Amino acid sequence: MTEELSNKKCIPCEGGIPAFDLDQINNYLKKVDNWSAKEDEKSNYYLIKEFAFNDFVSSQNFVNKVGDIAESEGHHPDISFGWGYAKIKIYTHAINGLAESDFILASKVDKI
Repeated sequence: MTEELSNKKCIPCEGGIPAFDLDQINNYLKKVDNWSAKEDEKSNYYLIKEFAFNDFVSSQNFVNKVGDIAESEGHHPDISFGWGYAKIKIYTHAINGLAESDFILASKVDKI
């Protein structure tokens, strides 16, 4: 299922559409590998996943590849990283929630 999403292109969102509801989120979570949907203090959902590495350079290389994908897709996640880890948080800022493009980006990150 991940293959299907990773072949799609993120579509820029300028708002005006509703964010996915919980049923849609749960359906799309089945299409990505081990991402979690979390709810923030304003009841908006986002995707998050932590990746483990053996050293700082591996984390940095991964983050650089995520940045390249994000730029080519025009969809930019929140990224934090350090020695042996990287954390990627994805949501659509214009709708303060999740849309298909968030899951597309997650599936592309998983292919790194």
